[in-house]
Amino acid sequence: MEILKPEQYGEYETFVSSHPNGEFTQSINWQKVKNNWEFEAVVSRDSQGKIVGSMGVLIQRIPLIGTSFLYAPRGPVCDLHDRDVLSDLKAGADQLARKHNAHMLKIDPNVPMSDTRFIEIAKGLGFRQNYGPEGFEGIQARFNYRLYLNGRTADELFANLTQKTRYNCRVAMKKGVEIRVVGKEYLDEFVRIMQATGERDGFNTRPKAYFERMLDALGEHVRMYMGFYQDQPICGAITTNYAGKACYVYGASDNVYRNVMPNYLIQWEMIQWAVETGCTVYDFQGVSGNLDENAHMYGLYRFKRGFNGTLDELAGEFDYLYQPLKTRMVSHAIALNGKLGGLKRRLKRG
Repeated sequence: MEILKPEQYGEYETFVSSHPNGEFTQSINWQKVKNNWEFEAVVSRDSQGKIVGSMGVLIQRIPLIGTSFLYAPRGPVCDLHDRDVLSDLKAGADQLARKHNAHMLKIDPNVPMSDTRFIEIAKGLGFRQNYGPEGFEGIQARFNYRLYLNGRTADELFANLTQKTRYNCRVAMKKGVEIRVVGKEYLDEFVRIMQATGERDGFNTRPKAYFERMLDALGEHVRMYMGFYQDQPICGAITTNYAGKACYVYGASDNVYRNVMPNYLIQWEMIQWAVETGCTVYDFQGVSGNLDENAHMYGLYRFKRGFNGTLDELAGEFDYLYQPLKTRMVSHAIALNGKLGGLKRRLKRG
């Protein structure tokens, strides 16, 4: 086990970006997006000194209680069935916990709920598994809709779309919708459309500075797409392409011209980027685990399902408590803050 110095981060990034379990949130550059967190990198090496496992850890200070929260988003990166490597990385996290007086470590690796072997190893190392039925109870979505590309061509994938989704893509093409890869000069428009989407669908949106950091930090591994109709921007998306996976991270659509089906065509363009770059999967990201057709979030699932992928149920979050009492104190404070935030939003809406 080794906690890396900043001058070693290049070696770390090479490992994470080329590993089958690599994730963009484990990239060394993700800390530049989460600039209100500190960052440490833990690695496990084999007998030849080669990295065989890594864990990028974000550190959030909790000043009023005097502790820190450690979080490895979609980490660790390794053979998730190798108990020795996982134990080694956990020992590194323990060292970080002492250094930063942490009350808890949270990991949420990209493993399916069916992976009983990993779950058994994690519990054996002292982690507690947490998950909820809807899938949005944790920091990251637990149910992800994914299109596994399996070496198929764009033509083969297009033919595999459901009939309605193919039709809607063709409607957008016929109506003259144009999808472009754009730069930061379109961020104001993207944020405007994102705010319209948030107001319509009832979720909070991030500020322009966050998206700007994301585009700057991830560089060639991220793209912002925008859909134009009659030269007017009407939808947008931010997608990552890292370690053989393309991930649709943020998406927005305006309240006008929805009848020209821009959201279908923008997804199809991003899928083609995944194909062109040799990705193994295009990840539509989160959907609800509640598949009742009357449920609030069912429309999101229905839209993504049209691309004929797979609904993956992930194992959820795994928490290791270093200071259980202070963990409860932090949880109560977060819950209270959430209630106050909800009250403020309701008062603002009138």
